[in-house]
Amino acid sequence: MRPHQTLPYTLPDLTDAERIARATAMRERLATRRSCRYFADAPVPRQVIEHAILAAGSAPNGANHQPWHFAVISSPETRRAIREAAEAEERAFYAGKASDEWLDALKDLGTDADKPFLETAPWLIVVFAQRKGGIEEDGKTQNYYINESVGIACGLLLATLHEAGCATLTHTPSPMGFLRKICGRPEHEKPLMIVVTGLPAPDATVPAHAVRKKPLEQITSWL
Repeated sequence: MRPHQTLPYTLPDLTDAERIARATAMRERLATRRSCRYFADAPVPRQVIEHAILAAGSAPNGANHQPWHFAVISSPETRRAIREAAEAEERAFYAGKASDEWLDALKDLGTDADKPFLETAPWLIVVFAQRKGGIEEDGKTQNYYINESVGIACGLLLATLHEAGCATLTHTPSPMGFLRKICGRPEHEKPLMIVVTGLPAPDATVPAHAVRKKPLEQITSWL
């Protein structure tokens, strides 16, 4: 067994007031995040996407295996291929695959099978969960806490893109196996979501229903 090695770890020495101020400022910025379905075709620098993915890659994860891969798509041809495949799945979803209860839950969001944002937005980030690979990505080593790890990474990705002034949307057509083929990823990787990102269209709107958030007392128990 390899020897267990450690490194120093420190954080800024803040007062309680400074910690509260930082937490408040971050919460206020993140509270303005919305899922956007109307994007401008204006470019966003690649460096923004790179830094957001590096932030995502700093997420806590099982055994530090970092079981994620981010396939970043800007090619118009590939974005069109993803849109066509995703819309085929969405048409089946809205035509009978989804239950009435599920469709009822979506009605206040105004969604349908048409997904033009998959072509309009300048960047699509397809997030894959790696079932195997380890930190060396050998395709054999077992990974652990995969969904939890990748879920946290996606949260950091979204938060960083929002901090950079980018609009985002998490899109999850079902099933998503076509994404593995289009992105050329191996069988042991599972596509989890498409993160659509760019700048909002000048006339972009969000559903009023999306602004309704549960209050602190509803989402918290203090024991």
